[in-house]
Amino acid sequence: MRSYLSLIPISAKVHRRQNRMTLLCIIFSVFMVTAIFSMAEMGTRMEQSRLSEKHGDFSLLSSLINTTMGQTLLMTAGVMFLLVLIAGVLMISSSMNSSVAQRTQFFGMMRCIGMSKQQIIRFVRLEALNWCKIAVPIGLVLGVLASWTLCAALRFLVGEEFSNIPLFGISSIGIVSGILVGVITVLLAARIPAKRAAKVSPVVAVSGNTESDKMSHHSVHTGFFKIETALGIHHAVAAKKNLFLMIGSFALSIVLFLSFSVMIDFVDHLMPQSVATSDIDISSSDGANIIDSDMVQTLTNMEGVKQVYGRRSSFDVAAGLKGDTTLSSTVDIVSFDDFDLKALQKDGTLRWGSDLSKVYGDSRYVLATWDRNSSWDVGDTLLVGNEQITIAGLLKYDPFSGDGLTDGKITLITSGETFTRLTGITDYSLIMVQTTSNATDEDVATIGQIVEENGYTMNDKRDQRTSGTYFAFVACVYAFLGIITLVTVLNIVNSISMSVSARIKQYGAMRAVGMDGNQISKMILAEAFTYAFWGCVIGCMIGLPLSKVLYDFLITNHFPYAVWSLPIGALAIIVLFVIVAAVLAAYSPAKRIRTISVTETINEL
Repeated sequence: MRSYLSLIPISAKVHRRQNRMTLLCIIFSVFMVTAIFSMAEMGTRMEQSRLSEKHGDFSLLSSLINTTMGQTLLMTAGVMFLLVLIAGVLMISSSMNSSVAQRTQFFGMMRCIGMSKQQIIRFVRLEALNWCKIAVPIGLVLGVLASWTLCAALRFLVGEEFSNIPLFGISSIGIVSGILVGVITVLLAARIPAKRAAKVSPVVAVSGNTESDKMSHHSVHTGFFKIETALGIHHAVAAKKNLFLMIGSFALSIVLFLSFSVMIDFVDHLMPQSVATSDIDISSSDGANIIDSDMVQTLTNMEGVKQVYGRRSSFDVAAGLKGDTTLSSTVDIVSFDDFDLKALQKDGTLRWGSDLSKVYGDSRYVLATWDRNSSWDVGDTLLVGNEQITIAGLLKYDPFSGDGLTDGKITLITSGETFTRLTGITDYSLIMVQTTSNATDEDVATIGQIVEENGYTMNDKRDQRTSGTYFAFVACVYAFLGIITLVTVLNIVNSISMSVSARIKQYGAMRAVGMDGNQISKMILAEAFTYAFWGCVIGCMIGLPLSKVLYDFLITNHFPYAVWSLPIGALAIIVLFVIVAAVLAAYSPAKRIRTISVTETINEL
């Protein structure tokens, strides 16, 4: 052996199983960054090509930077990159820290034969970089393949505006970003484990008593807990650096989950999807209520038609608000057919406390548009003509205004029967048609012929569908969330398993003095739940404010009607994730400890 550095590939082979999780963490970090930036560049190339064809010499980058939305997206991408980088550092550092703890005797032996502290630090860092030779290329290849797969799916399955997206493009930005994140995360992650390895005392390490310097010199206070639970909590909090890394892994995953969840809301506002989105709109030339109501039934019976529903409207109707009997105010009234009303519920457009069931049929209940500055609420009454009606529900915004704000104007949404009773109008101002998936251009042309014969106007909006694009973006976000969750769970399971392995002799001694297998399992579970609990607390303390900041930055600044609310659904998923991760993390090492004989665990004490 010419140099102590020759031990690096040998150590990698010997500890291949222990290093597997570290390699996976590096691979996933490189993969995520490469895929994200590669897709971003492919999308930029596609948009650049489209705009160049339309406007000639056109610089997308300069235009993007000069717009508020472009600057917002670029800054958000930077924040996400930083969060992924931090998550990678914590996960890799945690795995390396556990690996170093298991090899304390090895580093002690190296100190005994003359290796200095600086050489130990260099050894650990080069060992980490040695993993990059394997993990970074794999991550890059997976990232490029993922971007090719996504581009192909967008082009052939989604179509629409993605028909010109490059199929087998190589993103230099994605590859460079992947390499940088791989090397930087490894170097940053190796600092703490390297210093820890350098501090190993040769005498303590060679003696085999690797935990003697960390042993508690006083009894563990049980408090309200049983002894096994108290010991599990003590094991978790005793090693401060490991506690920080484990809590950090949980917390960062929660922060990333909440941050990426905001992207779902952003896409929802950028490309709003509705069950009642129409493919064809039929209207009168002046928007008046002159479309014969029988037209709905006529269109329903035609080929290629899936759903037909209409709206009637009456503007500036005299009304009295909050007890005003002089009818000094005005409201707009719009009727929705039953299908349209049900869509409001399915789309999640109604605010909490709304009761849509009261609005159907000929009733005295209506829905009202709303924004954060509105003074009306559910249960308020209005006087329209000689009739008193009650607001049964509120929409989260005003869908009839350009910016979603009401500007102090109330728009009432009623059933068709209620509208006719209040106004006496039976004909429609707008009829909307949803076509079947197999509808042909000939079917649409037939509809257009009937519309033209009756003197109405038809607007074919089939080429404006965004459902495929929306699904593609949402699927990508959820895919990254799934990867983050998977890597975090695997890292936590691996770290706790290695932590248990490092204290195998302690557990053997505990079994020797009478602790049974169930108590050992409870102790390990208590340790895992200690990491999970504090990781969840800190993750929510950081993640929720960051979620609101990102929501305001991405959404509220561009969609004034949007209001951030506590993400109950995301928090419920997080709590479930924490419980599952803690149980999975404790199960494997607990099972291993219970199957090992007492003599096997203490034979080296």
